[in-house]
Amino acid sequence: MDLRERFKEELKVAMKAKEAEKLSTLRMISAKLKDLDINARPKGIDAVGEDEIISMLKGMIKSRRESVEMYKQADRPELAEKEESEIQVIETFLPAQLDDAAIAKVVDEAIEKTGASSVKEMGKVMAYLKEHYGAVLDFSKVGPLIKAKFS
Repeated sequence: MDLRERFKEELKVAMKAKEAEKLSTLRMISAKLKDLDINARPKGIDAVGEDEIISMLKGMIKSRRESVEMYKQADRPELAEKEESEIQVIETFLPAQLDDAAIAKVVDEAIEKTGASSVKEMGKVMAYLKEHYGAVLDFSKVGPLIKAKFS
């Protein structure tokens, strides 16, 4: 089942179960996806692909994590909890992320395959990782790891 079908199915289930918070998050995802599709139409694309959807979901999670930090600093734990519950719902649609040991292994592989030898060639390594492991890799952990390897 592709992601679009999963969104629709989960939306139906949440409606029937009267899960208001989950339903709200799923509607937010659907609206964001519709916006992506509309923005892609001038390029001749009716519906964006799985990679774009995964990227959209990661972006939604990133913005929510930033919000959580701001809410915690502003001493608004109830708002931080709401954002965290949205993150949990969104994460259910993402493929399982690699753990730290696996990330280190694929970074070593990328450095070897690209022949990168300094931080100046970090872009090559990142491009390789994005192409081969884009959906399952947390890039916020990758950058510092690559820099550390070249230090």
